[in-house]
Amino acid sequence: MSFSRVENPCFLLFLVIFQAIFILILYRGGASSVFRGFLDVPHPLDYSKTEDVYTNLSLFIHAPNKETMPYCTPQSPIFVGPLTITFNTLPSERTIISKNPYVQLGGRYSPPHCLARYKTAIIVPHRNREKQLRHLLYYLHPFLQRQQLHYHIYLIHQAGNGPFNQAKLLNIGVREAMKDDDWDCLLLHNVDLVPENDYNLYVCDEYYPKHMSSAIDKLQYSLPYWSFFGGVSALTPEHYMKMNGFPNTYWDRGGEHDDIAERIRLAGMKIVRTPLHLGRYKKMDHGQILDYTENAKRPAVLHTRTTWKDDGMNSLEFKVLAKKQYPLYTNITVDIGDPPMLPSLRKT
Repeated sequence: MSFSRVENPCFLLFLVIFQAIFILILYRGGASSVFRGFLDVPHPLDYSKTEDVYTNLSLFIHAPNKETMPYCTPQSPIFVGPLTITFNTLPSERTIISKNPYVQLGGRYSPPHCLARYKTAIIVPHRNREKQLRHLLYYLHPFLQRQQLHYHIYLIHQAGNGPFNQAKLLNIGVREAMKDDDWDCLLLHNVDLVPENDYNLYVCDEYYPKHMSSAIDKLQYSLPYWSFFGGVSALTPEHYMKMNGFPNTYWDRGGEHDDIAERIRLAGMKIVRTPLHLGRYKKMDHGQILDYTENAKRPAVLHTRTTWKDDGMNSLEFKVLAKKQYPLYTNITVDIGDPPMLPSLRKT
């Protein structure tokens, strides 16, 4: 007696095994692993042979009919891998605008030839970093377009001359960005770091916060310690709210990334990392490299265990002074208040 294809025991066994493997892939890595599974990443990668970040970007042109526009392919057809990154010549704003004709006012972009599968908000805190910002925009816009993402770049600018508070600015950026769209992913990005490989996908992991900048050149392309979470990270809005965001109490101290790493653990999650051969970044010099490398070698002393539920998104206070759309980004200037006064010591 012959079996039909559906009734064949071998076919049913194959189907069960295939489903189990697919479920395991989803469980182990989430959305970003599924994206990564579609990518044919050459390994090992040769970083001595690099390509211009604008290579073949002109192939993305307007679809003839927007009503019948297809979804973007899971793997971009123009990936090249290692990119040429140099900071020798400062690009003009006019140059960056001319090389990115499809970027809309406010630094918003959607692929002209297909429907994006993913929406990412890029949040960059800064103050007095105009040169670094120009280099970042020159490279980051084409980098994101190569990945066929729908994205929006937000610059969160701290007003005044008081101590810089990067963590609080990130909280503000998240709150303001979520007013504009229902983002799949929040990319928290230092202004002085530029990615070196277009296979480093700027999408979130479905289950856990993702550390993107796992290999920074100034740190010898390695992690300085196991809980390091500085530089560039990717979190879904659900991840961010589950850990109550970043702390608002780190003023000019540089320990906020260790704080958030501890918050991730306390919130019942773990850190996943972009592999070292993909998560490579170049860091721009701005006179603080020695301090950066020394601070990055050791985790900060944390009080997170007792404060994380009360210090974060649920205690955020600020005032938006201006929100303006520029050709390459949306700038939000904010007054974040002053750091708390420490009690003075009386001489006896």
